[in-house]
Amino acid sequence: MQNKNYYAILMAGGVGSRFWPVSTEEFPKQFHDMLGTGDTLIQKTFSRLSKLIPKENIFILTNEKYNDLVLEQLPEVTQRQVVLEPAMRNTAPCILYASLKIQKENPDAIMIVAPSDHWIEDEVAFTTNVKQAFTYCQDNDVLMTLGVTPTFPNTGYGYIETGTVSQDNISPVLQFREKPNYETAKQFLSKGNFLWNAGIFMWSATSVIKAFESNQPELFDLFKTGMATYNTEFEDDFIRDNYPKAENISVDYAIMESSTNVYVIPATFDWNDLGTWGSLYDKLDKDQNNNAVVNAKTLTEDASGNMIRTKADKVVVVDGLNDYIIVDKDEVLLIFPKSKEQDIKKVLQKVKDNFGEHYG
Repeated sequence: MQNKNYYAILMAGGVGSRFWPVSTEEFPKQFHDMLGTGDTLIQKTFSRLSKLIPKENIFILTNEKYNDLVLEQLPEVTQRQVVLEPAMRNTAPCILYASLKIQKENPDAIMIVAPSDHWIEDEVAFTTNVKQAFTYCQDNDVLMTLGVTPTFPNTGYGYIETGTVSQDNISPVLQFREKPNYETAKQFLSKGNFLWNAGIFMWSATSVIKAFESNQPELFDLFKTGMATYNTEFEDDFIRDNYPKAENISVDYAIMESSTNVYVIPATFDWNDLGTWGSLYDKLDKDQNNNAVVNAKTLTEDASGNMIRTKADKVVVVDGLNDYIIVDKDEVLLIFPKSKEQDIKKVLQKVKDNFGEHYG
């Protein structure tokens, strides 16, 4: 029997531009089957969360232009569960807005906030970690996060510096650290009390709203004035008029970094933020030449370490190319060194400038 006080906020508003040309503003990566498994990333995440949380208590936070995509890909979801942002304002405003809606519906709500586009291997371990955090949040006024034990000095993730671990494997967070350079990342790993920040948060509705009230009073006041309209037919009008006034600020910066009651559980599952083609390459099975292939039929000669993705059954012949991203999508073909994958955002901008916005 699932606990009716358990809720989830599934973050599905991003564009994932480093996955261009598959991920575009019209059709972002969370709505694609990036791994070639038959399920899109948002479908996988919804299914993972519904093992612990009643399906009707899973809210999807997204931009209003993705409303139809959400309802199409998650047929069990009703319009009540799709919380629409009329403007892009980073993660803090939409989390506060959704939390106030949930608190109004159920003052005893405990919730998880999770990205819709991450890859998690061991779903049983994930559920166990979240359940432990929920139990802790029920009894304590805390903001909790899941940290991932680093396996190498990654410069693409933020880090969490932890204090002394308690018996039940819960640590206070000493501080959040920005994405480091390589030398700093190596120091973090050698110290042994640093975790990758996976951007997964758990808290009671009461605790998170209190944290916004004390750390972001202006933002809190803006959304508090709409309380009477939430979960009624007048909500859309209030949000359309007021949401664009919200500060563009991340939840980490808004409340996590300035609160003193933040705790972390080291995750016991394998995690990847699927932020780039290279991170997807790492997670996929490889052929005998170490190429990761999604959908394509390949003939390769003197070609290894490539990430190859096309539409179904396209024949791809590659000779003499190593460690490249090769992605064929409708009117765009990308052939790009894996080592420069962080520059795909810049390349996309150049393509839009030269050939038109509709390519992005």
